[in-house]
Amino acid sequence: MKVIRYHAFGGPDELRVDEMPVPHAGPGEIRIAVHCAGVNPSDWKRREGQYKAFEDVVFPLTVGVEASGIVDEIGDGVSGVAIGDAVFGFGDGTLAEKAILTHWAAKPVAVSFEVAAGLPVIVDTATRALDEVNIETGQTLLVSGAAGGVGTAIVQLARLRGIIVIGSASSPKHDYLVSLGAIPTTYGPGLKERITQLAPMGVDAAIDVAGSGVIPGLISIVGNPARVLSVADLSAEQYGAKFSHGPPEQPEIALAKIARLCAGGLFTLPIQGVYPLQQTADAHRVSAEGHVTGKLVIKVR
Repeated sequence: MKVIRYHAFGGPDELRVDEMPVPHAGPGEIRIAVHCAGVNPSDWKRREGQYKAFEDVVFPLTVGVEASGIVDEIGDGVSGVAIGDAVFGFGDGTLAEKAILTHWAAKPVAVSFEVAAGLPVIVDTATRALDEVNIETGQTLLVSGAAGGVGTAIVQLARLRGIIVIGSASSPKHDYLVSLGAIPTTYGPGLKERITQLAPMGVDAAIDVAGSGVIPGLISIVGNPARVLSVADLSAEQYGAKFSHGPPEQPEIALAKIARLCAGGLFTLPIQGVYPLQQTADAHRVSAEGHVTGKLVIKVR
């Protein structure tokens, strides 16, 4: 089967379409014929070697941690799913013709394979960030970099919790943020003054999604580093803020919940670009530019 791998750290040109044997589902796992796989900033950051101090590395490395597709093999001990079911979820090396999923949920008929493939990582990241920043109904949250995939999820999930959301993004994306239920503002110089005008009573917490060096500014706005969290800036803890990371928590519950929200029209995810497997490098380049609205997806079949 065809799979995307890289044999050394480096730029997007390190990505190769390799041939590998088809994997088999182990206990507690399923195998899918992959329709689509999501692209995340962590994919190209890992490829560049930004995480090598925290991870054991054995080349070649496969790419992708989320996908949607059709179940074609079921491991021992698995129930509630059948061959031929459409599912989406978490796996390892999902940019491939076949992939093993370790956590999954049924894909609603009304949700496309493209959208489903882009959901797992952003929903898990957003849910964990909201829980860790400990913000409550009626409070005000500032989301820095709110128009990307994770930002899109944070805004919508926060609004569903009754949280007031101010989202920073470039001006052309402000209408999009309004459609999600956020109060938009631009980032950059003068942010503190703009936030004061939008939230005279102050901001209760802030989440940094973009990892663009904004932590000191967010701390100044919130007034308490313990109420500032980043999902993208590895240096956040140096300032007393939180850095949110880790494996998915209760992933099946989160995936099933987001499936219901999407099917009910309560959660949306725009797909900015769909790329064939052979153009994964192009998708990585676009993601690294940092201006994606919603999600980028690789279409395998």
